[in-house]
Amino acid sequence: MAFEVATNQSYLIEIAPVVTSDFKNLPAGRYFFNWDEEATFEIFKLTIKGKDDILGLISFERISKEMRIHVRLLTASVENVGAAKIDDSLRPKTQIAQHYIDKYKINITGMTRSLEIPEIFELIEFYDHDN
Repeated sequence: MAFEVATNQSYLIEIAPVVTSDFKNLPAGRYFFNWDEEATFEIFKLTIKGKDDILGLISFERISKEMRIHVRLLTASVENVGAAKIDDSLRPKTQIAQHYIDKYKINITGMTRSLEIPEIFELIEFYDHDN
């Protein structure tokens, strides 16, 4: 759910993979990074359901030999950053790190954050409603 600051109206959001045609609409000036450089990694976009405008992006790198997924970049669009932001539900990873530590038992491992096997199994058990 996304909340527009000015109107406090809520919107359903959608998270979907970035497709090739999205790259022409990802200027570094709006999304802080050169997303073309991330094209070899998995990139997902956050949009309001039924609309094309991309509110935020995240790129992942799967590191199979270490059995982990690395969050490379996470950003909101420029209009969703700072005191004048449009959408109040988007936060940069530097601001939400403590939330993940508290809620999901994320470990601080140097400059990165990680989950180990016991915590991963706890999360799977908590969110897997098919059991």
